Amino acid sequence: MTDEQRAEGAASDDEPVGRVLTRREILAFLGATGVLWLARCSGPAPGSDVAAATPSGTVGTGERIASGCVARPQMTAGPYFVDGALERSDIRPDPSTGEVSAGTPLDLAFRVSRIEESACVPLAGAIVDIWQCDALGVYSDVADPSFDTRGRKFLRGWQATDAEGLARFTTVYPGWYQGRAVHIHFKVRSAPDADPGFEFTSQLFFDDALTDRVHAGEPYRERGPRNRRNEEDGFFRRGGGELVLAVEPSGSGYAGTFEVGLQGV
Repeated sequence: MTDEQRAEGAASDDEPVGRVLTRREILAFLGATGVLWLARCSGPAPGSDVAAATPSGTVGTGERIASGCVARPQMTAGPYFVDGALERSDIRPDPSTGEVSAGTPLDLAFRVSRIEESACVPLAGAIVDIWQCDALGVYSDVADPSFDTRGRKFLRGWQATDAEGLARFTTVYPGWYQGRAVHIHFKVRSAPDADPGFEFTSQLFFDDALTDRVHAGEPYRERGPRNRRNEEDGFFRRGGGELVLAVEPSGSGYAGTFEVGLQGV
């Protein structure tokens, strides 16, 4: 793919979701509708501001809530989300061919909680979708200027959270493509029959130094050096620091858990 073609795709991937609400607008939403809040359940962080999303996906900054929860900004799904992906934990295989995506293994878990007053309580039954590019920057099940992978479903999948609020995935460390820092897309949403429903979409980022080490190996180095680091990525500059996945070595790869809390569900 040429840089110009990648830039075209990256431009649509970098479109903002909704707009920023004023404090008055947020309070109006709180009084009139059910509002979804996304936060990270972690160590004490008194007085943290929290990102809010209405059911239609508008983004804002809310009142201070439960200590121990840190803001998580919402981000676009980009052009490559495909609804109806497979319910599975290991998202590396392509069901149509049996081929397994090559790359450094990554065990990724999401711990989803409901914020009740000042506590984070595990939320069972939430649907967590993830999708990402492979080591060479290619997404499955889409038509792109340089590839057509429609009908293939590698590196896509969803899991429902268990009684502890956990959804676990086995994947590979993502590669890169023109115009974007290295990332994984995720979506947390209610079951299809839930009333009212909720949905929150964002992206995970990775430490640049770690990415340099991983991408120096095969098959990543076939793609060549990436041209966009975190601080050069338009999304990362709009709150990506709160979306960096902390990982630890695990076997021949890495493992990390991303914790989020939802209020208003």
